[in-house]
Amino acid sequence: MVQLKAKPRKTVDDYMKLPEGTRAELIEGEILMSPSPRRRHQDAAINLSGILRDFVRSKRLGKVYAAPFDVHLPSGDVVQPDVIYVSNANRSILQDWIRGTPDLLIEILSPDSIERDRMVKRDLYARNGVKEYWIVDPESQTVEVLALAQATYAPAGYFERNDAVTSPLLSGLELPLRQIFE
Repeated sequence: MVQLKAKPRKTVDDYMKLPEGTRAELIEGEILMSPSPRRRHQDAAINLSGILRDFVRSKRLGKVYAAPFDVHLPSGDVVQPDVIYVSNANRSILQDWIRGTPDLLIEILSPDSIERDRMVKRDLYARNGVKEYWIVDPESQTVEVLALAQATYAPAGYFERNDAVTSPLLSGLELPLRQIFE
């Protein structure tokens, strides 16, 4: 009889031993590596983080960060979302890294991250109480906005190329999608 050995679960200590700048995440005891993003992903990330940062700064709402930047969630998982928003009311989680639950996390899909972003991270972020989660798709040039309702996400908007993204969390935000994908 062949016995399968279970892989030992990785810990935050294991994750922290990775070289600085490594594109990796610790999710459910597994270290998941990622290649650097492709050009369309980078264009969307830079545009989105800049526009969102300008909006948040103009309204004095909090802080916006862009990957790579570790988010140490209460569950013990460590993720590197593409864009992160932390409100002033939640500012105490801003330490050497983010240690706690950000208000908004944004993931930009890459060919190798679709399942992880649409399923694994969606569930992980909901379990950790992230109020709003955006899934940005550079291929279809769409943005899906999900808002936390109880312990799961409910659709709060699906926006296409000629639309402007609105957010239940960021009152007054009207972000034309074409600015994200140009």
